[in-house]
Amino acid sequence: MKADLKNLYDMIDDLEVAMFTTRAADGRLVSRAMANQKRAPGADLWFVTSDETHKVDELEDEPNVNLAYYKDRTREWISVSGVATLSRDKEVIRQLHAPDWKAWFATGGDPRAGTPDDPRLVLIGVDVVSATYFEVDKPQPVVLYELVKAWVKGDPPDVGEVHRVGRG
Repeated sequence: MKADLKNLYDMIDDLEVAMFTTRAADGRLVSRAMANQKRAPGADLWFVTSDETHKVDELEDEPNVNLAYYKDRTREWISVSGVATLSRDKEVIRQLHAPDWKAWFATGGDPRAGTPDDPRLVLIGVDVVSATYFEVDKPQPVVLYELVKAWVKGDPPDVGEVHRVGRG
């Protein structure tokens, strides 16, 4: 399990953005692109948002989330089911802070905007409950050959392996 989790984290680290899915109060699923943040204690995966967004309300009502990742170049994908926790912990915010946060938090004339002192910053920590991911285990030329061979023969291509990881 530890090796699978490490492999999962290595794949996620290679991708910058997740489609982060929450459930709205009326039951609809809502997805939006969110950037992965650095690693820090307290959660398996971290994201940053503003307390002015609907996702904060959605997560307060329903903390179960899904994160979907896709790597176009290799066709690898990851689906993570997890439980989200909201945090305004200034120490963790300082640990995770990145200069590009300024681009996502309009200044409105406030010099704190996008800095660790921005009062709107909310961290979303996600603890992984389970994950399924497809890992390509062949070089790109072999993948292309396998795809063509599968297309000609009508068989599924053999280009990688699906892994399942779960806790509990």
